[in-house]
Amino acid sequence: MSADTTQRLISAELVGLDEDLGATSSDVIRVLADRVAATGRAADGATLAEDAIKREASVGTGVPGGIAIPHARSASVSSPTLAFSRLARKVPFGAPDGDADVVFMIAVPEGADKDHLTVLSTLARALIREDFTAALRAASTPQEVVDLVQREVGGEVAAAGVGNASSASRPTTTQPAQAAAAGGATGGATGARKVIVGVTACPTGIAHTYMAADALVAAAERAGAEMHVETQGSSQVEPLDPALIARADAVVFAVDVDVRDRNRFAGKPLVSGPVKRGVDEPDAMIAEAIRAADDPHAARVQGGAATASESNKADEHFGQALKRWLLTGVSYMIPFVAGGGLLIALGFLLSGYGIALQHGDSGQNNAVYTLTKYTLLNLPPEGLGYYLGAAAFQIGGVSLGFLVAALAGYIAYAIADRPGIAPGFVAGSIAVFMNAGFLGGLVGGLIAGAAAYWIGRIPTWRWLRGLMPVVIIPLFASIIASGLMLLVLGGPIAWLMTQLTDWLNSLNGASVVLLGIILGLMMAFDLGGPVNKVAYSFAVAGLGAGTATNVVPFEIMAAVMAAGMVPPLALALASTVLYRKGFTKPERENGKAAWLLGASFISEGAIPFAAADPLRVIPASMVGAAVTGAISMAAGVTSRAPHGGIFVFFAIGNIAMFVIAILAGTVVSALVLVALKKWVRKSPAAESVAAEQAAVAGETVGQRAPAAV
Repeated sequence: MSADTTQRLISAELVGLDEDLGATSSDVIRVLADRVAATGRAADGATLAEDAIKREASVGTGVPGGIAIPHARSASVSSPTLAFSRLARKVPFGAPDGDADVVFMIAVPEGADKDHLTVLSTLARALIREDFTAALRAASTPQEVVDLVQREVGGEVAAAGVGNASSASRPTTTQPAQAAAAGGATGGATGARKVIVGVTACPTGIAHTYMAADALVAAAERAGAEMHVETQGSSQVEPLDPALIARADAVVFAVDVDVRDRNRFAGKPLVSGPVKRGVDEPDAMIAEAIRAADDPHAARVQGGAATASESNKADEHFGQALKRWLLTGVSYMIPFVAGGGLLIALGFLLSGYGIALQHGDSGQNNAVYTLTKYTLLNLPPEGLGYYLGAAAFQIGGVSLGFLVAALAGYIAYAIADRPGIAPGFVAGSIAVFMNAGFLGGLVGGLIAGAAAYWIGRIPTWRWLRGLMPVVIIPLFASIIASGLMLLVLGGPIAWLMTQLTDWLNSLNGASVVLLGIILGLMMAFDLGGPVNKVAYSFAVAGLGAGTATNVVPFEIMAAVMAAGMVPPLALALASTVLYRKGFTKPERENGKAAWLLGASFISEGAIPFAAADPLRVIPASMVGAAVTGAISMAAGVTSRAPHGGIFVFFAIGNIAMFVIAILAGTVVSALVLVALKKWVRKSPAAESVAAEQAAVAGETVGQRAPAAV
């Protein structure tokens, strides 16, 4: 594309200097919209202004430094356009540090999403640089502004083909912030230089995402650190290299939305905040990250170590992709399970287990009957506690009802991104309707995701592309996935689930103990990774089938929870009591935190130990967890709560044997680990541990509560 692209994007007629355009952002937008229309780039300035003002009302476009970037996609616009005003009277655009005197208005045709993102993200990154904004404020003629924009923004905009008929069908070629960081760090990294990785993301995935990334990169350079940022914006995401994440000293999340594939950063010291903090206070965030890198008490990213390479999608084979899809679904499902299960347990605590039983001939359980017949002003005879317990039980039951739908929805999301969510949820709900259960949700989510992904790759007209993610893809992917589940696959999967349930109910004696051993081994094998999650999901999925006469699902849940508590507790016992000299100072500090993590059923508390010494920590953990699983199943321990560890004691049946099983497994694992550390040596590590121990001999470690994320 020729160098006059930016001349077509902005011209002297679109630039105003030192002008008073009114007292409000809407006043400014209306004048700039009319200016765009006067150049023939928009058919109707009023329509463009209305679209831009509507966009401004949702999220203010002001950014620190006295800058605003109002923008809109409008049917009245004929070609991508950039209008500029340097205001004589500052106007509020929602920036945290005050009003704006430099305003760029971006106007693109309706449906030209990629043109919009390219111009906006490129301009936003240029505006983070003080020399560029200073030059804009010092410009004496409109042509100087045009030349500045052409020099700073034109190259990337031209490379993306903005304004070409084909540009909307091509991926946006926005350069990720990590490229700039890598360039700044070339040849400068040393052993003492901290390596920091980060993610920036805002709800719209546009301006603040990229501005925060560049601000953090610049702040890291000032602090003498090496910074690499993954911008999870609306344009194509280029994931950080897993090898780079592995050698990072700390992680910075400047986000207003969930971080995609968060588990890649598991175990790393973490500094997090809203995306605007990344723009407003980048130096403070970088300083905190540098301190956190050397602080054993620092907050850390929680997640399974086995999923740390999930983002390496370019080289993954189908098996790796399948694992990533399933783990994403399970990870998003767990909050429904944990919250719902704990509420059900609270309902049992307040109202007794009878709250789940049918009330006479009403056809309703006692919770529903109580909530429909009584109110806070007309309490049941059992009193306020019983009424609140009924409410907690019912809310928890509704939350657990989302289990299969959420699983399917987020499996589809992992495959096809946001367009897959709705088809996945529908397919999961159909699986519940067909009594296909957890397995049906897995299958439905995979089909929905594949259908949404396939439909999204079909070439289509430009005017139709805006409807694809919100109408076309959800509609047809739902028809395909849910139709197959309803008419073809649901019945056979439901039959298979029935057979599995019958088999579990038939277990007794040695078979029960063997199942407990298997579940224990799975829970300790990868400490929050895919095998651990399979065992946990299997237990959670069965909770809904548990009844007063069928307690096997409750027994499985108890065995899984008890076994999952063993690894962190065993590491805590070994590192802080039995064999302190066999662990480094950071490991002993982590061991203190592991007591609470283990008691809470957070298996990931053992990850720092396993990452440093997997060949001794993981086998020792598996032995103890297998012992715990076997004892728990043999003793008939039950759990009606899917999470919480010892803190949901009120939902545990045979609590004494539950505690004994955990203690036995913890002691066995700790003793095995101590034996392995004493008699199975790691030759390179042995010397470094000894040196570290000599350096810290005689020190007193102060007590400090760990910060969990």
